[in-house]
Order: sequence, then structure tokens, then C-alpha cells
Amino acid sequence: QVQLVESGGGLVQAGESLRLACVASGRIFSRYCMGWFRQAPEKEREFVATISGNGDVTYYADSVKGRFTISRGNPNTLYLQMNTLKPEDTAVYYCAARADASGTYYYTNREEYDNWGQGTQVTVSS
Repeated sequence: QVQLVESGGGLVQAGESLRLACVASGRIFSRYCMGWFRQAPEKEREFVATISGNGDVTYYADSVKGRFTISRGNPNTLYLQMNTLKPEDTAVYYCAARADASGTYYYTNREEYDNWGQGTQVTVSS
């Protein structure tokens, strides 16, 4: 198991930026594929971005491609840089981890992740 704690959410206006952070503890960070998901009110939790354990491979949802950037930093921190935010980006954002010994795979389905943070609220006003 790995413990995940997100931070960085807040209220911003459309067009502004935010950077979310997720600190992981409990296991070797590089042996985990990491992902960001989000859940808006009355909607299912949806995939946003993912990064392989070695950091070489990233993948994004079409809705955020070109605006959001996922990255890994030291020590044991996952980031999501969100630029040009839109009101439809409003949601609770969750950090997730899934063990991957190879360090080369990524996963986009929430069912494939078994470690989750508590979430951080992002609200974008128009």
C-alpha cells in the first residue's frame, strides 16, 4: 500500500492556472504508475492524466490535452500543472497509484488503481 495526500486545489477564474501536488509515502515511488482523476458533482470519476513509474511515458484525456501536464518530482511527489482552466474543469481531483514493477506501463481506467488520495477541490469560475 502507498499513502497519497493531495494539495493545491482552490478557486480560480477561467483562463488561470493551478498546480496540484500529491505526496506519496509507504513504498518505492518509482515502482508505481501514478494518475490523476476527477469527479464533478453527480458525475462519475473520470481519467485526467497518467505517468509511468520511470516518468518516461504520459497520457492525457482529450479534454485536457495541451492544457494540463503531469510530472513526477522529488521526493515522492506527483504534480498536475493545469493551465487555461475552464469552468468544466471544476471537480474534486484525486491522485491514484498502481504498482508496476517494470516502471514502464501506464493505466487509464480507475478500476486499475488501488491506492487513492482524499481529493482536492478545484473550482473554476466563469
